[in-house]
Amino acid sequence: MIALIQRVSYAKLLVDDKPFSQIDGGILALIGIEKADVKSDSEKLLSKILDYRIFNDEDGKMNLSVRDISGCLMLVSQFTLAAQTMRGLRPSFSSAKRPKEAEEIYNYLVEITKKTYEKTAFGKFGANMRITLENDGPVTFCLRI
Repeated sequence: MIALIQRVSYAKLLVDDKPFSQIDGGILALIGIEKADVKSDSEKLLSKILDYRIFNDEDGKMNLSVRDISGCLMLVSQFTLAAQTMRGLRPSFSSAKRPKEAEEIYNYLVEITKKTYEKTAFGKFGANMRITLENDGPVTFCLRI
């Protein structure tokens, strides 16, 4: 599993041009699911996202997690993160999990996130989404499990 995480001041998500979810300061995590990924990878990835220290402490060092600052989290499925881009000029999605199987894993991630962390918003799997955000820093990391 892949998570592209961005430290944000806010993020607003539209589905079919209608407001769907939003967060204040915290992390926007775009989630890519690859062929080899299984449900249990969701638990590892969520733990890493929630505990990854990308927020500044009182000394200005990235030493605090989203949990530490009681920040918000938005999870959004994004199959394009699983693209193969090393060769040619067109991405290949052959390493991405099939949509039905990926949706099961994403839904499991949503389910465990709701139980684990209260300040969470979500995108809608497979939907046409638009996200407006303010990247804080900018600070962006690619996490892999």
